[in-house]
Amino acid sequence: MVLICYDGSPDSKTAITLAGQVLQGHPAIVLTVWEPFMEVMTRTPSGFGMSPGMVNVDEIDTANEQGAHARAEEGVKLAAEAGLNAQPRCRSQVTSVADAILAEAEAVGADAIVIGSRGLTGIKSVLLGSVSHHVIQHADRAVIVVPSAEIAAARAHRKH
Repeated sequence: MVLICYDGSPDSKTAITLAGQVLQGHPAIVLTVWEPFMEVMTRTPSGFGMSPGMVNVDEIDTANEQGAHARAEEGVKLAAEAGLNAQPRCRSQVTSVADAILAEAEAVGADAIVIGSRGLTGIKSVLLGSVSHHVIQHADRAVIVVPSAEIAAARAHRKH
């Protein structure tokens, strides 16, 4: 079974397409990770000025989780079109998106993880981090990193 990471981005869509080409017919799980509101606020300087009751955290988290489920279902439809037998899964982020992916891979006994790469380089990569890089560095199973079609085309263009 393969775990496919999906957030609705072009690189995650390309990852599903490639997984279908390479692993057609294999069972798959399409995983979408969502962030609880308080996780977001702990990394945001403006979050320190919030007082209790300013926002309904439960409502925000429910909406975020529902959005994640909708994205996972969208990913399952794309996976079916690509020839995969996929089921949707959502997981909340506790420490990082990469750690949530690794924990889910362990929980479901995935043989491999398929993940898209946004192709961040230089300072953007340092500042924003790289989920795919973290997954590669910490995984105990095969990881397939797939660049988006745009990134792949740009890289191919540089070769010529």
